[in-house]
Amino acid sequence: MPASKRKKPLYERGGYKLVHREGRALEIIWYDTTRKRERSVSAGTEDVEEGRDALDRLYLERTKGEGFCPTCGQRKIARDVFVTAAIADHLTLSVSKPSIQAIRARLKHVLQYIVTTDQSTISCDAVDEGWIAKFRVWFEAQPIVSPKGRMRARSLSTIENSVLQLAAAINQCGATDAKFRPRQPKDVNRTPQHRSDVAELAAMFRHCLQPGSGKQPPERARRERAGLLGFLRISVTSLARPDAAMSVSTDPLRKQWNSKARILNLNPDRRAQTRKYRATVPIGERMAQVLDSTDGYIVASQSIRSAWETMAAAIGLPRDGEAGTKLIRRSMADLLRRRLPQEAWGEIEIFLGHDRFDDVSGLYAPLRPDYLRRALAAIDEIVAEIDDLVPGAFPPPSSKPEP
Repeated sequence: MPASKRKKPLYERGGYKLVHREGRALEIIWYDTTRKRERSVSAGTEDVEEGRDALDRLYLERTKGEGFCPTCGQRKIARDVFVTAAIADHLTLSVSKPSIQAIRARLKHVLQYIVTTDQSTISCDAVDEGWIAKFRVWFEAQPIVSPKGRMRARSLSTIENSVLQLAAAINQCGATDAKFRPRQPKDVNRTPQHRSDVAELAAMFRHCLQPGSGKQPPERARRERAGLLGFLRISVTSLARPDAAMSVSTDPLRKQWNSKARILNLNPDRRAQTRKYRATVPIGERMAQVLDSTDGYIVASQSIRSAWETMAAAIGLPRDGEAGTKLIRRSMADLLRRRLPQEAWGEIEIFLGHDRFDDVSGLYAPLRPDYLRRALAAIDEIVAEIDDLVPGAFPPPSSKPEP
């Protein structure tokens, strides 16, 4: 019998075809020029949209995004690649990265600029220093508006993060290197100067636990500020970056909290470490009680930004980017440096994720009784001082320390 005619593919890209298989997952087929035969692999899904994504990933992984003329075999040049296509491919290849949400957000601004200026067909080859200069001017003019309508200027570092991500997308598309250079972080970053003392940290806890008279009954206000309270507690005791603090969970599947050893891994299981390293840190008794009594995430809200801004206004924190959610991390690092001898500052750097042990030592060091103990003792002192000013900020110690 003659072979049955293959149905039209559901999706096709660069010789890779997505085809339907009766009663089974979709299949990706392509001709392998090296082996000189047709090859296939399961798309792992029966959903067409998910199958398209699987085909795109396979195509980009195998070809590195490069395009070739089917007639002469010459590599296509960058002017044939739209910026929008390069961005789409970059997002496809980056989907499994821990930073994918940040990558999407940064490139979203580039796409907004392209749409706003009616440049949907601009090629990678046309994006040069002049184009980037215009993008920077446009982006800086777009204010950040909070859910409550408050406006603030966009930082230069935020703008440059989008430029940096666009360069990565163009470089990864396989056609050419980006014709522009992002500015160095040291040239655009302005580290806030404000640091909170213990009294100001205590005021943050007081805002959560002792709400003043207002539109809401105090009990309701306390419930609504529970997420912010959890964020304050874990940030003070672990010095975690805000995104790491938000992701702390006692779920055993995440393998973050070791109750017996009182060790907290700020990087959940199966999440690859990034340049912003998440440390494994010891936790004092009071915060350990909070972790042991929590089932799941310590911060019971998906976002605390609005609650933070309300608190900042209520207790009089400075504005103009001086008192964002990283304030606790910076303030705790400053307080520890003031309290510890200089030879112990290395422990602070490990807490912050700025320094680390080698791979082997990193497995065993956290289980040692003396692991980062000087820094932990100083953190426990600060926790006790906050709780003296605002009773209930942390649970009371289960037993008094020996004299």
